Amino acid sequence: MPRVFSGIKPTGDMHLGNYVGAVGRWVEDQDRNDALFCVVDLHALTMPWDPAQLTARTREVATLLMAAGLDPDRCTLFVQSHVPEHSVLTWLLNNVATYGELRRMTQFKDKSATHESLSVGFFDYPVLMASDILLYDTDEVPVGDDQRQHVELTRDIAQRFNHRFGQTFVLPKATFPPAGARVMDLQNPTKKMSKSEDSPEGTVLVLDDPKVVAKKIKRAVTDSGSEVRYDPDEKPGVSNLLELHAALSGGTIAASEKEFAGLQYGALKSAVAEVTVEALRPVRERYAELSADPAELDRLLAIGAEKARSTAAPVLERAYRNAGLLMPAGLRRTG
Repeated sequence: MPRVFSGIKPTGDMHLGNYVGAVGRWVEDQDRNDALFCVVDLHALTMPWDPAQLTARTREVATLLMAAGLDPDRCTLFVQSHVPEHSVLTWLLNNVATYGELRRMTQFKDKSATHESLSVGFFDYPVLMASDILLYDTDEVPVGDDQRQHVELTRDIAQRFNHRFGQTFVLPKATFPPAGARVMDLQNPTKKMSKSEDSPEGTVLVLDDPKVVAKKIKRAVTDSGSEVRYDPDEKPGVSNLLELHAALSGGTIAASEKEFAGLQYGALKSAVAEVTVEALRPVRERYAELSADPAELDRLLAIGAEKARSTAAPVLERAYRNAGLLMPAGLRRTG
């Protein structure tokens, strides 16, 4: 099976866009791929952070991933900082990546235009991301279109390393979600749903109370006219609701469009609210069960880290050897 790697930052509550657009795909991937999923807590350090909050959010996200359906027996689920090979390989790749490449990364250009002082980590985190991917001989990286540039950089770094030092890294390819996987802000349907505090009423959190979920959806911004049809350009609000209904009911956008043809917007909102509440109910229930036993979460994450290291360590040893570094006995592991 192809090997798949993906990660999620513990920088805020998981929202419906994360759940539908990413985590839902991960749950499917664990049965058709050799899948590794990571809470990338080291990436959360690239901007100012609160230590206690980082600890709590890392545990919360790991628990939510399991509650959403990731099974440690069917995939490798771990916390990035629990696998030191990520940091070690990053330093090695820092000496292969170039300043010009990192300076051209979209996130750095955008953030540096509005922030006078950024950490070196923020500038360099695309190399850490490349290490995350290359450590596992990854074949496929499921990403949104805004992450395409990171996978391209990862491939460039891997190719350059292979050219200089011999075949070392597998070249990964980016894979993209099918149409309809994007979830837009309920109050501004031209923008993706996000964790931003600018639009709390436009963002449905996975752990929101069911009444709050229904209220937010029923107050969603729609469009002029009264026709329910899928047209993201002319009817972004209605189209967003149709996409949500299709994604959470397991159907197609066309089927949802047909179901609500001739009905009012209120009927669509009520149906989307109902299907969303029901889709999130088992996740909330499982989250409550897992949260009640933190020792079990720690045990499962420790197992995941060991599984990850059994794959990562031989790749790091290969990179050390090919680059001419003497592999220390303490890092030599079997996988």
